[in-house]
Amino acid sequence: MRKVYPFSVLACLLLTLSAHTQPKSRPQSSPNDHRPILVCFGDSLTAGPGVDPGQSYPDYLQTLLDQRHIRYRVDNQGVSGNTTKDGVQRLPEVLALHPAVAVVEFGGNDGLRGLPIADTRANLDRIVATLHHSGIKVALAGITLPPDYGPDYIQQFNQTYTLLAKKYRVPMLPFLLKDVYGVPGMMQSDRTHATARGNQVVARNVLALVLPLLKK
Repeated sequence: MRKVYPFSVLACLLLTLSAHTQPKSRPQSSPNDHRPILVCFGDSLTAGPGVDPGQSYPDYLQTLLDQRHIRYRVDNQGVSGNTTKDGVQRLPEVLALHPAVAVVEFGGNDGLRGLPIADTRANLDRIVATLHHSGIKVALAGITLPPDYGPDYIQQFNQTYTLLAKKYRVPMLPFLLKDVYGVPGMMQSDRTHATARGNQVVARNVLALVLPLLKK
């Protein structure tokens, strides 16, 4: 049987993840900016709550691309509190951007709420499939859960990303917070979201993931 957090702890986590449910305001791009778009599509780990404007991982990813003279415009489509179901509902907004590349990061909120794995997989499959079949190059960024959720549930949860990456033959980063989670100074006090320093590392993780997809 799957273990779960005590109600008070779980409620705290859910409040942390859903505290900011609206997307951050984004600077309007110049009409003369014809760079292809790299969209970062996800939840709070993409949106970047708790840090100053310009310090989310997509912001730092833009800086890394600019430093390498790789001409893409990064668009942050992260919304705190989103589940995979919310991601499905927001697909039309992302498709309207006509991105060349999409980094998909969803699932953490599904897992923390103990939602059925089958539903999470179906929603994430629909997200990846829709983007993929629209001619958008997709990269998948995974996340995992605290050990309190039990090894069986966590194993099935983690396999979701591996199965989809294989099915659609897309590159995958198994853990978005690689070299960030549990590292002093890299995580905020909620132990869920990265600090500005942590987001710089996340950006490097994602850069390595997407580089093979980008036109130099």
